[in-house]
Amino acid sequence: MEHTIQNRRSFLKQVALGTAAFTIIPRHVLGGSGFLAPSDELTKAIIGTGGMGRGHTGYPGSRLVAICDVDKNHLNLALKNCPAGTKTYHNYRELLQDKSIDIVHIATPPHWHGIMSAEAAQAGKDVWCEKPMTRTIGEGIKVKEAIERHGRVFRLNTWFRFADNFYGMNTPVKPIKKLVQSGLLGWPLKVTVGATTGFDWKFYWVGKTGLASQPVPAELDYDLWLGPAPYKPYNSHRVHETFRGYWDYDGGGLADMGQHYLDPVQYILDKDNTSPVEVLIDSEQQDSDACGTWKRIELVYQDGCRIILDGEGKDANAAYIEGPKGKLYRGNRCDIPNIEKKLAAYPDPAPQLTDFAESVRTRSKFALNEQNGFRSSTIVNMAVIAVRLGRSLKFDPDQLQFIDDPGANALINQPMRAPWSI
Repeated sequence: MEHTIQNRRSFLKQVALGTAAFTIIPRHVLGGSGFLAPSDELTKAIIGTGGMGRGHTGYPGSRLVAICDVDKNHLNLALKNCPAGTKTYHNYRELLQDKSIDIVHIATPPHWHGIMSAEAAQAGKDVWCEKPMTRTIGEGIKVKEAIERHGRVFRLNTWFRFADNFYGMNTPVKPIKKLVQSGLLGWPLKVTVGATTGFDWKFYWVGKTGLASQPVPAELDYDLWLGPAPYKPYNSHRVHETFRGYWDYDGGGLADMGQHYLDPVQYILDKDNTSPVEVLIDSEQQDSDACGTWKRIELVYQDGCRIILDGEGKDANAAYIEGPKGKLYRGNRCDIPNIEKKLAAYPDPAPQLTDFAESVRTRSKFALNEQNGFRSSTIVNMAVIAVRLGRSLKFDPDQLQFIDDPGANALINQPMRAPWSI
């Protein structure tokens, strides 16, 4: 230990004198995990090796060194596509103790996202988390606090605000952002997200009621799969490919696709630092356990902007974005004459850091991080709570509480099954 301290002091002294070659100093000289010299290779681990986890065994700028799953079959299947020497873990907490891991990719069902993200940050790992960021608003607050407290870098894995064509719009989001930013559509704006504008709410993600108890398969640690979720007898429809249909683990098609669809809207409308003040619903009565479908959800901001979630696809003529001066339709068709020529006079949106490896190396915030990701996750969770309760709600975006509704506020911080907590 004394020798390590002396090395570290010597190195820092050299830096002060301008003589140190920073790129060749290994991380251990500066004391444990959390520091990455630019010459070092980023290492990553995946927690959850179902279909999503197996699809992310490689991405630029990092090397996979470990995987973890509570289902032995999933773990063995993933291992076939992993580099030689990849470590395997059954319990994610053992993986988090591995000091050779820089990045943890969390690809579990959403009821685990909050706990694992917070604990990974505490363990000195940077975090790449699947959507939705968290299953509840309260867990999102805790994750945001943990990432910031421990100085970690966080990426939420939905990318449409900065890459790829955005579903039925047939264009990346950047030119849409530029159009809105220009003011040519006017203000406030209404955004409609549904089948007529090119979005599928995936209503096949519904649960089943009256599930019979079944024997737990030998390869699955069902108790650890449940983790913080309430105990329910095992049934194959609760886990793996169909878990999204149950409130305990996700929120149906709304929670599955909500952050993909609504995070770009939040960015387009410049709402990264706030949330809607009201959520209005038209929905069928929901079961207390199994997610069902809904007809329409409307999210209203303080300035009058609205997001319409159209579950029925009723308005065949709906514009994707509608303002008092113009409309933008599916396929990126605008009803403002000579729109491309007019837009050329306006500045492009501010650049975004979209390389996660660079974010980790430079300790800079990724384009979709714990702060703006929390706000788009909150949009989804507000809608989920309203649908579950079967009533419209008012929300304080600063206090992050529903107004005069104890039942809704009880779903912000939902109890976890002992001994789990964030």
